[in-house]
Amino acid sequence: MGDIRFNERAWLAWLVKVRVIIISFLVAVELAIAKLTPNNVNLRLFFTLVLVWYTISVFFILLHSVWQEYKLQAIVQIFTDLAFATGVVYVTGGIDTFFNFLYPLVIIVASILLPRYWAYLTAAVSFICFGTLLELSFFERIPSFQISPRGDLKSLQVVILVNFFAYLAVAHLASALSAKLRQAGMELRDKSGELLSLQALHENVIHSIRSGLITTDFEGRITLVNAPGQKLLERTASSVYGRHISDLFVDRLPNLESFTAQCEVRGLTPGGKEKTFDVNVTALIVPEQGTIGYVYTFEDRTELRRLEREVRMRDRLAAVGRLAAGIAHEIRNPLASISGSINVLSQISPFNEEQKTLVEIVTRESSRLNSIISDFLVYSREKSFKFSRMDLLPLLEDALVLLANRSQNNELAIVRGYAVPEAFAAVDADRIKQVFWNLLENAVRAMSGKGTITVSVRAAGDFLRVGIRDTGPGIPPNLTEKIFEPFQSNFEGGTGLGLAIVYQIVQAHGAKIYVQSQLGSGAEFILEILHAKAAEAEPESAPTPTPTPMSAEVSHG
Repeated sequence: MGDIRFNERAWLAWLVKVRVIIISFLVAVELAIAKLTPNNVNLRLFFTLVLVWYTISVFFILLHSVWQEYKLQAIVQIFTDLAFATGVVYVTGGIDTFFNFLYPLVIIVASILLPRYWAYLTAAVSFICFGTLLELSFFERIPSFQISPRGDLKSLQVVILVNFFAYLAVAHLASALSAKLRQAGMELRDKSGELLSLQALHENVIHSIRSGLITTDFEGRITLVNAPGQKLLERTASSVYGRHISDLFVDRLPNLESFTAQCEVRGLTPGGKEKTFDVNVTALIVPEQGTIGYVYTFEDRTELRRLEREVRMRDRLAAVGRLAAGIAHEIRNPLASISGSINVLSQISPFNEEQKTLVEIVTRESSRLNSIISDFLVYSREKSFKFSRMDLLPLLEDALVLLANRSQNNELAIVRGYAVPEAFAAVDADRIKQVFWNLLENAVRAMSGKGTITVSVRAAGDFLRVGIRDTGPGIPPNLTEKIFEPFQSNFEGGTGLGLAIVYQIVQAHGAKIYVQSQLGSGAEFILEILHAKAAEAEPESAPTPTPTPMSAEVSHG
């Protein structure tokens, strides 16, 4: 019912506008007729009638905005227009008038605004008005403005009868067409509603799937990106619409002409973060139109590939550990014999300068080899951990104080950025301090003892994130993935096992460690460890960590 009333209101507004246009047209036509043809039109009476009609139209405009009974308004306006149309026909010559078309216009309007029987009723009233007007003029009951000779009564009756059937025909045809128009409008509204529902369902399906989805035209210009796709790409829809899809990815995308329409490609987020995506492409086919573009579906494989690399690294580290456990003892015993023999020889035999240099080299290299073997044993030996709820901040402070006292270097600055007042986690205090110390020592070596070390601790959801950043030269991209493998040291005198031991300890804690680096901008090692739940123990009951002395013999990468 609301839609019908809305249509009636819209048609009434249309009628008011059309009425004003028709009245203005009548004025122009009558002025032209008055100048170009002989007539007996009383122009003063005509313009008075038109002026009143204008006034009534303005009244209808105001009435339309305040009166909600639109059907009753339509009836009033239609019969008011019949009255004024009759007045215009009378003033402009009666049977000689050029404005007899006003009656069919009113009948057509009635068939549009009102049910069919109102159209026939309007036609009947039009016939009565027109016939009455002609007969009153013929019998001289009212003044006549016609200029043609008065004919006989039968001719007049024929004219009236012809107009009667014409009005009925107009009413029938107009009402039939209006009924078809209303039916078509209702069907159109129904189809529009179904289309909107289907479109809403389509959009809900597109935006509810977990995979990212992009549609493009034949040229590769993006026409649609669903919500998961925007999240995976870290871009808004407005920022990618119209762009070529290749702008979003680093590697070449699959195409339908190749043997496979699936591949893995890399993509860069607006923040510069690199992600790995598994991308599939299919043709976008529309019935009766054929292929109109392409559909790309993609999923984020970044974390999966990282885990795969981590598993491979664990396997390599396990193999190296087994190898170390097998050969460490076999190497260490003869190495101790060699070192001891050299020391004995150096005490009982007089050597010249060249021989002394050689003895010192053998002694020094034996000591270095023994250090490597010792780190091998530390790395390969099965470790026992004693976990307790500890605050990471005091443990980190112990390592920082030890580093500051040990270096005594004015060119080394330490910046603390603690975003949390406390950082409780379930850790082995001694082992986690070894992790901090090795990372700090690596930072010092990377900067050659000169620069700034920034230590940050912040919360990241259920995790605590500890970052140690240096201002060194950075780590080459080809070494980033292998940085935690054994014997990857880039420092002179390093054993290459420090970061491998760090990784081993971190894995035992169920934590995660990774490095972010850009050449020339330093590197940051980030440790993510699960935050201890408050229900496990109250802070007051947690044991206070006991500082453990650290010596220079702690492993470094």
